[in-house]
Amino acid sequence: MKSTVLIADDHPLLLQALAELVRSAGAFEIVEASPDGLQALEKIGTHQPDIAILDLVMPNLTGLDVLRNVTERQWPVRVILLTASISPQQIEEAMRWGVWGIVLKDAATEDLIECLIEVADGNKWLPEKIVKQIGAVADEQPAASLAACLTQRELEIAHLVAQGLSNRHIAEKVASAEGTVSIHLHNIYRKLDINSRARLAALVAREAELGS
Repeated sequence: MKSTVLIADDHPLLLQALAELVRSAGAFEIVEASPDGLQALEKIGTHQPDIAILDLVMPNLTGLDVLRNVTERQWPVRVILLTASISPQQIEEAMRWGVWGIVLKDAATEDLIECLIEVADGNKWLPEKIVKQIGAVADEQPAASLAACLTQRELEIAHLVAQGLSNRHIAEKVASAEGTVSIHLHNIYRKLDINSRARLAALVAREAELGS
């Protein structure tokens, strides 16, 4: 059975090209192609697609606005953001609202289908360039390793945050309540003296680089 996909981009030629690219994979059915964020949100509510590919910058509502609305309404659609560029702060916000993938437009022809396949299989997808931008948020290397500062469960949650999972999805992964995950995350922030998911993801990524 094909995964259903909604695409939203305010550039008609790019919207058409993206639709053709997705159809060429054969594993996906496009249920809507929207020219702006507001229409995309309305059509997501109507069609409830498996996956929504959203341009980050659109009229009426941005891709981040739509992602936030989808998450707040607890719609099961998995959102992929498509963008020419994205700041570490926007990455942090996207991660906070549970984005499933981020694809850069200059690599869309190579990366979009791979991202779609991974997301359809239930996996998060972030390109190396995005991971490096997350790393730029960290101001300095922590004095001690994460394993020395955190409990085993906190370390597990830290790595899941670095993968871009929301608290709800982390709770499902570790078989715990979402509120318990929030408490663990608060303790992680306190122990590491940080205040955001992007900073935590940066510390996890940097420690992985040092260990490789």
